[in-house]
Amino acid sequence: MAVALGLPLAAAADPAADGAASADSRAQALVARMTLDEKIQMVHSYFGMDSEKLKQPKGALGSAGYIAPIERLGIPAQQIVDAGMGVTNPGGIRKGDFATAMPSGPANASTWNPDLAFANGATMGREAWQQGFNVLLGGGANLHRDPRNGRNFEYAGEDPLLAGVMAGNVIKGVQSEKVISTLKHFALNDMETRRNFHDALLGEKDLQESDLLAFKIAIKTGQPASVMCSYQKTNGTYGCEHEYLLGDVLKKEWAYPGYVMTDWGGGHSSAKAAMAGLDQQSAGEVFDPEVYFDKPLRADLKAGRVPMSQLDDMVKRILRSFIAVGALDHPPQRQPIDGPAGVATAQRIIEEGAVLLKNERSLLPLQKPKKVVVIGGHADKGVLSGGGSSRIDFTMFGGNAVPGLTPTSWPGPVVYLASAPLAGLKQAMPQTQIEYVDGTDPVKAAEMAAKADVAVVFATQWAAESVDLPHMDLPDGQDQLISAVAKANAKTVVVLETNSAVRMPWLNEVGAVLQAWYPGVGGGVGIARLITGEVSPSGRLPITWPTGLDQLPRPVVPGLGFNPAVPSDDVFDYRIEGANVGYKWFEVKGMKPLYPFGHGLSYTSFAYDSLKVSADGNQVTATFRVRNTGKREGSAVPQIYVRMPSGHSTPVRLAGWSKVKLGAGQTSTVTVKAEPLTLADYDVATKRWVVPAGEYTIELADSATDVVQSAKVDLSQSSLN
Repeated sequence: MAVALGLPLAAAADPAADGAASADSRAQALVARMTLDEKIQMVHSYFGMDSEKLKQPKGALGSAGYIAPIERLGIPAQQIVDAGMGVTNPGGIRKGDFATAMPSGPANASTWNPDLAFANGATMGREAWQQGFNVLLGGGANLHRDPRNGRNFEYAGEDPLLAGVMAGNVIKGVQSEKVISTLKHFALNDMETRRNFHDALLGEKDLQESDLLAFKIAIKTGQPASVMCSYQKTNGTYGCEHEYLLGDVLKKEWAYPGYVMTDWGGGHSSAKAAMAGLDQQSAGEVFDPEVYFDKPLRADLKAGRVPMSQLDDMVKRILRSFIAVGALDHPPQRQPIDGPAGVATAQRIIEEGAVLLKNERSLLPLQKPKKVVVIGGHADKGVLSGGGSSRIDFTMFGGNAVPGLTPTSWPGPVVYLASAPLAGLKQAMPQTQIEYVDGTDPVKAAEMAAKADVAVVFATQWAAESVDLPHMDLPDGQDQLISAVAKANAKTVVVLETNSAVRMPWLNEVGAVLQAWYPGVGGGVGIARLITGEVSPSGRLPITWPTGLDQLPRPVVPGLGFNPAVPSDDVFDYRIEGANVGYKWFEVKGMKPLYPFGHGLSYTSFAYDSLKVSADGNQVTATFRVRNTGKREGSAVPQIYVRMPSGHSTPVRLAGWSKVKLGAGQTSTVTVKAEPLTLADYDVATKRWVVPAGEYTIELADSATDVVQSAKVDLSQSSLN
C-alpha cells in the first residue's frame, strides 16, 4: 500500500493552491504569506543522515539533504537524494531500499539517443518518487576536457551540443515523474583535484562557447528546476558566489526561472552569495564553515546588505520549481519500485551505449566457438561502477559483488554491481564451454587462452569523485595481462570498463575492443548480448580517444591521484584550448587521435549519400539518405558537422545528428536541422550570439574525421537573441 509523505495542500480557494494559476503566481502568493523564519527555513537544507557532527534530522529519510515541511501552507518536506546514476542508499541507511544502477554518463551519451536518455531519467525519477524523494541531484553536464578527470563517468562527453541534449533529456525524464532534477556543476568543474580550492581559468568568449553552451542547451532541452553551482573558483571567484555566472548569465541572459543550490561544501558567504544569485545552501551545518543562510543572512537582512526582496525572490524560485514540476501538488509516496523494469532500461542503455572500437576480421560477434576463456575484471562476479556520491550500493540483485577492494572509505568503497558477464555469456552460449580465470597470473591466463578458441579479457579502471586519475594507464598490470593473452591467442577480445579513454599499448595485438564504460546493473547481460551478436553495437564515442597524455592540452598536471608526489598548484588553465575541446583541439593542432569523436563500429554496414543542404535565415537543414548495406539489422548514427568560414578560431563543430535503425537492405531519408547556436559566436561586447556572414561547409560524416559528403551554404550575418 502506498504511504503519502506529503502534506495536505492549502484549500483550493487559496490562490497558492490553485492548480490553474501559473507557477510564478502561486509561488508569489505563498511567499506573501510566509514569516521570516519560514523563508529562512526554505533557503538552507540539513544533511539528511547521521554525520560526525549531528544526528539525522527528524523527518529525514536518510539521504543527502532535508528541509522540513511548512504544514500550515501545505509546503511538503524537501527530501533530497543523490545522484546521477540512480537513487543512492549510502551504506544501506534506508533498510530494504534498492535502486537501478544506471550506466555511466558517457555510456548514456554514447547511445546518441535522446529518447533513451529520457527513459534513463524517467526511471531514476520514478524510483526516487517511490522512495519518498522529490529532489534528485543528477544532471551532470560538465565537459570532458581531460580523460583523467575522476568524475568523467558522471558527465556526457566533450561536445556542448551532445552533452547538452543528452543531459537535458535525462533531466526531462526525471522531472516527468514529478521530481526536481538539478543541472550540475555550474560551471567549469572539469577536474576534481583540490576542487574546493583550485581556480579554473577561461576567458568569457571561450567559456560561453564551450562549457556554458552545454549548460545553455541542457536548460533549453530539459528545463531543470534547479542548478547546482560548482566547488571551484572560476577566474578567481568561487562558483557559488559568482555574480557573472549565477546572476549575469544564468538568471539575466538566460532568464532562468529556477533556483540555484550549492554543492555540499560549496558555501562561502551570506550576502555575497545571495546577491550573486545563490538561492539555497546545502547541508552547511556539516559541510561548510557556517550555515550562512541562517544567522548570517538574518544579520545581512537587518543591516540592508541583502534586501528582503532578494530573499523573497530566492524563496519564490524554490517554490516555483516545486510547483512547475508537480512536486508540490503530488508529493512522493513510499512504495515498492519495479526492479525488473529498471534493469531492462539500464540494459537497453548499455546495449546502445557500448562502443565497438575495433573488430579485426569480424571476430565479433562470436561464431559459436567451442571453448571460450573469460579473464579478469571480476567478470565472474559483476561489473564496475564509479565512486563517490553517485555510487549505488544496493540493487535488486543485492549489494557489492566484490567487497573489500580499496579504498574502502571515501570516495570508496569500490563497488561491483552484481551483474556478471560470465553468467551472461553462459546464458547466451549454452553449448559453449566457458571457463574463468581471474587474471592475477598472466602466465596462467595465457596458458588458458592458448587452449581456447577465443579469449575475452575484462579490463577495469576505477575512478571517483574528489580525486583525479594520475595517468591514462590501466592499473594493476592489466596491460601486461592483455598482451600476454593476445600473444597466446590472436582471437582476443578486450572489454573495457573504464571512466574514460585509456592507453592501449596492446591494441595491435588483439582482435576486438568493446568500450563498455561503467555498464550499470544490466551490464552483464548487455555485454554478453553484444559479444554474441544478439544485438548489434550502435554506440558512438562522445569523446575523442587520444593515443596518450602527450596529445592533451595539459600533458603534465601536478597533484593528480591519491598521495601525489608533487602537490597541485591549484590552477587549471583552460585558456590553452579555450573553446576547442576534444575533436576541435585535435583539428586545430593537426593531430590524429587513436579514435575520433563519433567513432563506433557495427555488425552491419551503412552508406550515406544524396546530401542536400538548405538555409532559411540561420536555420540550416541537411537532408540525406542512409542505407543499410549489410546483412543484418543495425543502427547508424549519421552526424552533421559545420565548418565555419575560413580563418575561424574554432573551425569545426557538431551541429546535429540522427540515430537511424534499419533492417538489412533498408533505406531511409533523414533530415537533420543544425542547432543554430553551433553556427554562432558569442559576442562579449553585446552579450549576444551572432552567426557570422560567410561560406559554411556542411559535412555528413560517420565521425568527426570520417566525412562522407559535404555541401556549401552561404549565410548572412544574423543574431540569435
